[in-house]
Amino acid sequence: MALKACGLIIFRRRLIPKVDNSSIEFLLLQASDGIHHWTPPKGHVDPGENELETALRETREEAGIEAGQLTIIEGFRRELNYVARQKPKTVIYWLAEVKDYDVEIRLSHEHQAYRWLGLDEACQLAQFKEMKAALQEGHQFLCSTAA
Repeated sequence: MALKACGLIIFRRRLIPKVDNSSIEFLLLQASDGIHHWTPPKGHVDPGENELETALRETREEAGIEAGQLTIIEGFRRELNYVARQKPKTVIYWLAEVKDYDVEIRLSHEHQAYRWLGLDEACQLAQFKEMKAALQEGHQFLCSTAA
């Protein structure tokens, strides 16, 4: 059975008119272990938790952002399936916007750095094609709706 994890693709918009798509910046965290890969906050589902609760808990634990500091964007949910450490893994992501552009990020021991990045830079840091696709789809979704 595949490992299951859930997370949030967190973004903010620079305070300029929303017609400018370059105003969207994504939050990526750099892992402290392994290949030091960059991803949005995510983690494994605990017993008794639903998927969105997991995503919110992991965001609080890994980035220090509380649920009340976020707006979950309705209508976007992506499931990524890949192999990690020789095991199949499923990761489910939702889009979430920070309510405060200058929200404080407080990293856990699991991460060593964070960056807010435009789409192109985020895709360059996110080494895995599934993650790049999720970022691109999220960006496209935000640009095509009045979110």
